[in-house]
Amino acid sequence: MSEAVNLAYQAIDDDHADKSAATRRKFVAGAGAALGGMGLLGLSAGAEDAMAKNDAQTILNVAASAEVLATIVNTVGAERVTLDAVTKLNVQAAAREELIHYKFLRKFGAKPASKRIWIPNAVFADKAGLLNTLVTGDQIFINAYLIGTTAFAKARSTKFARFTGEFMGAEAVHRALALQSLGKLGNDRVFMRYSFTRIETAVKQLQKAGFGFGKEGAKPGAFYDFNSVAKRTPDPAGVNTRRPR
Repeated sequence: MSEAVNLAYQAIDDDHADKSAATRRKFVAGAGAALGGMGLLGLSAGAEDAMAKNDAQTILNVAASAEVLATIVNTVGAERVTLDAVTKLNVQAAAREELIHYKFLRKFGAKPASKRIWIPNAVFADKAGLLNTLVTGDQIFINAYLIGTTAFAKARSTKFARFTGEFMGAEAVHRALALQSLGKLGNDRVFMRYSFTRIETAVKQLQKAGFGFGKEGAKPGAFYDFNSVAKRTPDPAGVNTRRPR
């Protein structure tokens, strides 16, 4: 059994630590069936090696880290920044969607680099600061999920390749809406941009933008705790298709 699968079981056990042993075993058993159906239980070391540095666990971890950051930025941004009603609702919906993404990734062993995120003050300074941050961040996430789709396709995990494709689509919508709220063309891409091919580059680009995962970033800012912010993440009624098929 691969390390990624073992970590998936551990993540499920950790998330349900407050439940009885019998209940935890039930969740783990259910996850085993789901992982088997996706072909991940049979993911050999050779298949993982074929993905070079973009191994399954690193992709999951980077994605979870990005979703932690995005949940915080969208939740706090909608609270602090003055936005028109439509833009505010879109940002609130994005916050919930990023949180759902995070929880889904955790079920399969994703481990974020940190839940304590350093965010530059400029992100929440005004509407332009928030929306431009979302445009930049969502582009990084789009590229990261395209890497995931490529890597999982190489590993013949077709369902996971589709999941990352679905995640990418949601991030593309977030980017488009942020651009539109800035008065720019939202649907400006015929193909989603794929400018880097190593998943670690996503983290480097976020750090270059001033974000920090468990440590201070390169720009003036403050730490935000994911667990605290997630408790007040908005949950607009219009958000649907909350799980993949």
